[in-house]
Amino acid sequence: MKAKTYDRIATAVFYTVALSVMLLLFLIVGYILYKGLRTINLNFITSSPKFMETGGGVAPQLYNSFCMLVLSMVITIPLGVGAGIYMAEYAKPGKITNFIRLCIETLSSLPSIVIGLFGFLIFVNRMKLGFSLLSGAMAVTVLNLPSMTRLSEDAIRGVDPSIKEASLALGASKWETIYKVIIPSAMPGLITGTIISAGRVFGEAAALLYTGGMTTPELRFDILNPLVRNSPLSPLRPAETLSVYIWKVNSEALAPDARQIADGASALLLIVVFLFNFFARYLGRIFHRHHEGSK
Repeated sequence: MKAKTYDRIATAVFYTVALSVMLLLFLIVGYILYKGLRTINLNFITSSPKFMETGGGVAPQLYNSFCMLVLSMVITIPLGVGAGIYMAEYAKPGKITNFIRLCIETLSSLPSIVIGLFGFLIFVNRMKLGFSLLSGAMAVTVLNLPSMTRLSEDAIRGVDPSIKEASLALGASKWETIYKVIIPSAMPGLITGTIISAGRVFGEAAALLYTGGMTTPELRFDILNPLVRNSPLSPLRPAETLSVYIWKVNSEALAPDARQIADGASALLLIVVFLFNFFARYLGRIFHRHHEGSK
């Protein structure tokens, strides 16, 4: 009877904790949407900031956020997945491997402001990239690479060993087994790591203050030369993201309706992250089913 009583008490405690976390999450999301949806409209999404009587829109900042996401993911995913493959399939157990894992765990716990200062010293000053989209993407890559590596390693290690053994028994090489069997089987875990990394790109502000900059030049979409500063394809132009813009508007009060702009931008950022996560998981399931041969 005591065991059953303890089991009921523990079950009730865990359910209470889970419901409390869900309730807190719904309250935070609901408050942000309630305060911000009144500001969001087509003009707010498609126009540029004009600090006159009103603050204008967030189109350049939203575009910069997507550019930062794409450029950082282009760097992060190959490095993170490659490091995960090495740690899971090639690295031999020993002191060196344990030391590498310790370094990865240490890097994953560094504050983002420290990564921002590191990016400012190395990418902005030492590499002469200045406050630019590329500097910000490389700083975010340093921030996301440890978690992407660990999640990739765990996803690859989680693949059923019998699948790997069957591929090798049929005459496939080790690389063919990794590329054609293990990676498709580990795709759900790899997609999860990508979503977590992408979410940090959308929401990151501290690291980008010192690398991506807090200004955006007037973008000329009729200029597609990436070497021109005003080109939307230029990686060397300053790129103020939506999260940095929220911090700047809310802290410096550059417009009379700064609070409304920050609320609307926060709600828009939340909606964009939700939609990105939904579509990323949807595409990941389609890709996984395709490689499994199921419908």
